[in-house]
Amino acid sequence: MAIELTDEMQEKLDHALENGTPCLFAVVGPDGYPSMSFRGSMMVFDKEHLAYWDRALRGAIASTKQNPKISAMFREPATRITWRFYGDVVAQHADGPIREQVMARTPQRELDADPERKGIAVLIKVARVGDGRGNTLMEA
Repeated sequence: MAIELTDEMQEKLDHALENGTPCLFAVVGPDGYPSMSFRGSMMVFDKEHLAYWDRALRGAIASTKQNPKISAMFREPATRITWRFYGDVVAQHADGPIREQVMARTPQRELDADPERKGIAVLIKVARVGDGRGNTLMEA
């Protein structure tokens, strides 16, 4: 079963912030403990990758340079859709075309919080997608 992120996943993630359902994002911190935050800019970049705009440039950026493993969870209570994404940060783009593509798709609210556009695009290669009950939906 290969990773092939769906059009539905792209649609839901693209509108998650405006719908009040941003993704919960987790990395392994330098102390070995999980560190979680919400990501209003999480998106399906292509059929195998997620991406997000990191405007904070703090913990997650440093943590994923040491340990690229991440998990992200999308939950839409109204439909009871839950997706758990597991993967590795494969690139952090401070400039170039991928940064521009991610920035162009980032919700305006997120960009407004980064008026100087210091943020970077983070690209995640998805290794597994699960549902809310722990079932694997797809795996690389």
